[in-house]
Amino acid sequence: MTKKPLQPLLDAREYDPFHVLGLHRDGSGWVLRAFLPYATEVAVEWRIGKIESLQRVNAAGIFEWRGTLSVDNSAYVLHVVEDGITRRRHDAYAFPPQPPAEDLYLFNEGRNCQAYRLLGAAPEMRGSEASDWIGGVRFRVWAPNAERVSVVGVFNRWDGRVHQMASLGASGVWELFIPHLVAGDLYKFEIRNRQSGAIAVKADPYARCFEQRPATAACVSDGAAYAWGDGTWIGRRAMRDWLHAPMSIYEVHAGSWMRHVDGSFYSYRELAERLIPYVCDLGYTHVEFMPLMEHPLDESWGYQCTGHFAPTSRFGTADDLRYLINACHQVGLGVILDWVPGHFPTDAFALAHFDGSPLYEHADPRLKLQPDWGTYVFNFGRNEVRSFLLSSAHYWLAEFHADGLRVDAVASMLYLDYSRKPGEWLPNRHGGRENLEAIQFLQELNAMVHREFPGALTIAEESTSWPMVSRPVHLGGLGFSMKWNMGWMNDTLDYIENDPVHRRYHHDRLTFGQLYAYTENFVLPLSHDEVVHGKRSLLGKMPGDDWQRFANLRLLLAYQYGMPGKKLGFMGSEIAAPHEWRSSEELPWRLLAYPAHTGMQRLMRDLNRLHAQVPALHELDFSPDGFSWIDCHDSDQSVVSWLRFARDGSCVAIVCNFTPVPRHGYRIGVPGTGVWRELLNTDSEYFGGGNLGNGSGLNTEAQPWMQRPALLTLTVPPLAVVFLTPA
Repeated sequence: MTKKPLQPLLDAREYDPFHVLGLHRDGSGWVLRAFLPYATEVAVEWRIGKIESLQRVNAAGIFEWRGTLSVDNSAYVLHVVEDGITRRRHDAYAFPPQPPAEDLYLFNEGRNCQAYRLLGAAPEMRGSEASDWIGGVRFRVWAPNAERVSVVGVFNRWDGRVHQMASLGASGVWELFIPHLVAGDLYKFEIRNRQSGAIAVKADPYARCFEQRPATAACVSDGAAYAWGDGTWIGRRAMRDWLHAPMSIYEVHAGSWMRHVDGSFYSYRELAERLIPYVCDLGYTHVEFMPLMEHPLDESWGYQCTGHFAPTSRFGTADDLRYLINACHQVGLGVILDWVPGHFPTDAFALAHFDGSPLYEHADPRLKLQPDWGTYVFNFGRNEVRSFLLSSAHYWLAEFHADGLRVDAVASMLYLDYSRKPGEWLPNRHGGRENLEAIQFLQELNAMVHREFPGALTIAEESTSWPMVSRPVHLGGLGFSMKWNMGWMNDTLDYIENDPVHRRYHHDRLTFGQLYAYTENFVLPLSHDEVVHGKRSLLGKMPGDDWQRFANLRLLLAYQYGMPGKKLGFMGSEIAAPHEWRSSEELPWRLLAYPAHTGMQRLMRDLNRLHAQVPALHELDFSPDGFSWIDCHDSDQSVVSWLRFARDGSCVAIVCNFTPVPRHGYRIGVPGTGVWRELLNTDSEYFGGGNLGNGSGLNTEAQPWMQRPALLTLTVPPLAVVFLTPA
C-alpha cells in the first residue's frame, strides 16, 4: 500500500479505518496492518499457535505483517509491547461493523423510539465461532457532519488516533467494536468536523451512566437485567383508570429532601428506606422526582440535562434507581419522573454543536436560543432528534418502570416567540408563531407512551391557554394525560397573599377557574417554582400573625383538595417550611418538634386519606357533573361554598372562610334533608386550630335555599375549610 492511503489514518481523518487496518488480502497473499502509536514491538499469534513479528513501516506507529495464510487459520491475536510490558489483545479492526439496517432506517426516519439499543456503548460478544467469541464494547454515535470520529478513554491514553470509528454511510452513524473493554470503562467521542477541521471531545448522547460531577466522561454500562418485583403493580396500572381515581402527588428534589449529618446526599437506596415510608404514611398516591437525569450543576435542579439516558450518579447507580422505583411499586406508590425535552445546556462537552455543527439544535439563532435559561432548543424538525427524544422517554418508562413523565416547559416548545422580542424569532411556514415541528413531536410522544405503556401518564407543564393539551391526538389534541393548571395556582396564590381585609376585592380569583376547569384534565399544583427566587415559602406567603399564617396555610391546602383536579404539593409544604426551598440543604425537619408544624403534617395526612376514601372528591375531577357552586358570590364575607359529586350521586359540601372572623349561623343550600356531619375541619385542634366547629352533626331544614331543596345552618371557623357530607 502506498503512503497516500495511509495519510488520512495518520492524520486522524479516516472515515473507513477498516479499509487500511486489520487483515486484508494483498494480491496472492495477505497483509495485517495495525496502528499502535505507543507500541515498540508487535507480533501476531495465529489460530494455529504460530507467532510472527510485525514490522514498523512508519515512525508514527504503523506495523505490518505480510505473507501467505489459510483462511481457516486467519483468526489472530496481537502481542503488543508498550512501556516494556507485553499485552495480549484482540484487534478492534478484526471485527467489521454490523449495522442493523432496519433500526438505522427508522432512526433516520425519526421513528425509532428505542434508539438507545442502537446507539451508545453496549457490551457485546463478537466472533464467528463460539470458541473465537470474545467480549468487548460496541460503540455507535450519530455525527453526520464529522470527517472522523474516535472512541477515546484511559484504555488508549485519550488519543483519537488509536480507535478511529467506521462511517456507516448516509445514516450519519459511526461504529467500532473494541475488544476487552468492560462495564465501568470511561470513554468519550473525539470528533473532527468535515468543514472546519475543528476537533471536539464529546460525551456520548446515549450514555447510560456518567462519572460523578465535575467530571463528564461516560461510563460503559453492563446492561444487566434488573430483577424487578413489580409485576403485579404494572399489571394493575394497565387496568387502572387514573382519570377517575384519586391522585395526589408529592414532588421531591432528591438532593434536598433529607441529607446526612455531614451534608452529603442520600443515595437512591437510602431514599427508598426513608422517603417511601414517609410518603405512604402521608397517603400520597405518587411521588414525582424533579429531574434525575445526569446534569453537571447541582443548582440547575436537574433541568440542565446532559445525560438524557443516564440517572445522575450523585445518588448511585442505575440499578440503585431501579431499586427505589421497584420499592415504591411494591407498596403501591406510583413514580413520575420530571423530563426535559424542550431545551439543553450549551456545555461544550455535551450536545451543543455536537459534531462541530448545529446538530441537535437549530443553526439560526432565532430558533436556536432559549433566552430564559441560556440554553439551546432542540430541532424538533430533524428526524434523528425526534428519535433521540422519543427514545429518551421510552427508556425511562421501559428500563426504569416509571409510571409517568411530567414534561417540563411545554409552552416554551409550542411557541416560536416564547420569551423573544419582535425580530428575535422566525415564523413558521404559514407565518405564525406556533412551532409546528414541536407540536408534531409532542403528539408522537404521547401517542407512543400511551401505546407502548398502558396506564402510564404524561403530564404537561403548560402555562398558556393552548387548546386541547390533554385531549387525544386523533381529535387534534396534543395527547397528554393531564396538564398542570398554572392559572389556578397563580390566581389562588395571588388571592391568598392578600390581607383578609382586602380579599373581598379579589373574590373573582377564587371563582374564575371554574369557567375553564373542564377544558383540560387538570392537575392543581403547588410546586417548587412557587417557593424559590424570592417568592417565599407557602407559609411565608401567608399574611398576618403566626396564628393567621398557619390557619391560612391549612386553608390553602384544604381548598386545593376540595377543588376538582388531581393534586400536587412540593416537599416541605406539609410541614409548613418557614423559608424558601434551598436546594443546597435538607428540609427543616427539626420543626416537627413544634405543634403547629406537626399539625400541618397531620392535616396533609387526613386530606390525602379523605381524598382517597371519598369518591366525590376524585371520581369526577374532569367533568362538570362533579362540581356545583352553592354560593360563589359572598365576596363581602370572603366565603365560597360548593358541592362535589361522585358517579353514584353521593356528595360532599365544602365551605371556605377566607377571613379571621368566625361565621356563626352561616346558611347554605344542600341537595337533601337529614343530618350532615363534618368530614374534616381545618380548625380542629388536632391540626393546630382553635377547635371551633359543628359537633357531631347538623340537621337540615326542609326549606328551599339557594335553589336547593334543603337549608343547612352551620358555623364556619375563621380562616378554615369545613368538609360536610350526609350522615
